[in-house]
Amino acid sequence: MGAAYFYRLTQRSMEDTLSMLLGKARGAGWRVAVRGCDMSRMVHLDNRLWQGDGFVPHGLAGGDHDAAQPILLTTQSDCPNGATCIMSVDGAEVTAEEVARMERVCVLFEDYDEALSTARRQWKALKDAGASAQYWSDESGGWEKKAET
Repeated sequence: MGAAYFYRLTQRSMEDTLSMLLGKARGAGWRVAVRGCDMSRMVHLDNRLWQGDGFVPHGLAGGDHDAAQPILLTTQSDCPNGATCIMSVDGAEVTAEEVARMERVCVLFEDYDEALSTARRQWKALKDAGASAQYWSDESGGWEKKAET
């Protein structure tokens, strides 16, 4: 049974945090689906993940080789790449069933009212469904666990 890790981004960018977490997930041998809500945002993340120090090999959903991608950026709820880890960005939904089925579910959210509200709703829904969850914040400059169910 997996767990949901909530990451509140107060000091780091979404792109930098995603790149770091994807590196850790791949180091653990997990296949990853990065789930977002808006395809233009996924295209932006796609471009950023191919650049600079955060270079992370991956694919953008909709290609001929989605099933072969170790990391797939998508707006869909399915995981055509056989993901064992889901990373939710920008409020993309995750379910307690996915938390139970996956090695890990990561919910990354930025520090503004709408994103905080969505993350709180997701936390409550997962907690109420009996899913294991942890809440992490980079507010102090390093990652600190703030809560756990």
